[in-house]
Amino acid sequence: MATPQEPANVLDPDPIVDRSLKHSIRDGVYYSAMIGTAENYFSAFAVFLKATTTQVGVLASLPPLLASFSQVISAWLGRRLRKRKEIIVGGALLQAFSLIPLMALPMWYPDLALPLVIVFAVIYFIGPNLGSPQWGSLMGDLVHESRRGRFFALRTRLSSLANFTALGLAGLILHLFAGWEMTYWGFVAIFTLASIFRLLSAWHLSKMFDPPGHVAAINTGLGGLWQVYRESGLLRFTAFFACMQLSVAIASPYFALYMLRDLEFSYLGFMFNTAASVCVQFLTLNRWGRLSDLFGNRLILATTGFIIPVMPVLWMFSTDYVYLLVVQAISGLAWAGFTLSAGNMVYDLTPRDHRVTLMAVHGVVAATGTFIGALIGAWLGNNLPNEITFDGEVFSWLTPLYGVFLISGIARLITVSAFLRKLEEVRRVRPMSRAGLIFRVTRVAPLSGLIFEVVGRSDKGEDPPEK
Repeated sequence: MATPQEPANVLDPDPIVDRSLKHSIRDGVYYSAMIGTAENYFSAFAVFLKATTTQVGVLASLPPLLASFSQVISAWLGRRLRKRKEIIVGGALLQAFSLIPLMALPMWYPDLALPLVIVFAVIYFIGPNLGSPQWGSLMGDLVHESRRGRFFALRTRLSSLANFTALGLAGLILHLFAGWEMTYWGFVAIFTLASIFRLLSAWHLSKMFDPPGHVAAINTGLGGLWQVYRESGLLRFTAFFACMQLSVAIASPYFALYMLRDLEFSYLGFMFNTAASVCVQFLTLNRWGRLSDLFGNRLILATTGFIIPVMPVLWMFSTDYVYLLVVQAISGLAWAGFTLSAGNMVYDLTPRDHRVTLMAVHGVVAATGTFIGALIGAWLGNNLPNEITFDGEVFSWLTPLYGVFLISGIARLITVSAFLRKLEEVRRVRPMSRAGLIFRVTRVAPLSGLIFEVVGRSDKGEDPPEK
């Protein structure tokens, strides 16, 4: 993270910026702890409330879609208020307080439980979407381009650890309350804890430095926006990312349903399966960040992009618990690199003066893809058969969701094949083959994140020159 001339705990030579980046890391930790105790269990909460396949898909996709339009509102507010931090903190507080009615109203109005959960899930997602363009603009100003990959890898790595820990804690709480036949109150406990975590996140956001004179606002008309969007190179990447989100969302909302309904996992078993992916992301993110700085984001997207289509298909081969843990671990490795590089690519492709507007449009288009994909998955899950007859032979399987997983994998492969060859690296980076990249990221993966840090710091020849 630091240059050879700087202490290891310094994130930026400017002490004000350095302090702000440390507050940003702590915000990320508490925000991720909230996700681990609340968002990761939204689908489980819906299954507990006897949600259908369609309702699970709507809960996973409609709130993020509707909330994504608040990114455009955020850009409009930036122009009116000429402030960023106040909008970011306001969105965080809105999200924290939305969890209270989300968990309480289903008890008061059980006949309307799922519609109420969906309504307040929309409000829950409006919070971070309202702050997202402003936060992206702020971090784009605070984090130097040459440090971007490593900083966000460090932040995401610590956030993943917090997510993993909170996920485990929430799973244990639900397991205990389910054993006492008080499962609903287990959800109340974890959602209350999540709200507290988000309040702590908001406090750290309020302590960050917002450079004066930099406002995240809509600053061009539709015609000018389209020209900037096209010339920036973000248009092609947004099309790729939205199609990938659509392809992934065909299956992603239904893994929880598959585990809890079809495989009848306990909450503890569900937690460990989910945590396997988060754990591997924690172990590999620091390495992915350094490789992103050295060899660029396109190479990582191309490498992980051809692993991700295989992941949902692997769920069809066995119901063995250990096997599914391994599948989740491999998935975590691939998604860690893909998500980090996709986020960095958006920063690289957006001009600073138009970043907030372009990021808002990018977010809305991606959320639309997620919504469409989840609806496709819900329709397939409700209409695909449990068995087919071919040449007098009857072939049956555990659940129609296997067809959903297969179609999602095929859609992911088509997306990657159609788009990745057309994506170009923005920065000057060192050449590297896919095989070499995989070797570098997996050579110490079985050990620990600490070893990643030691190996990374000792390999000083890999550091790009500071600009």
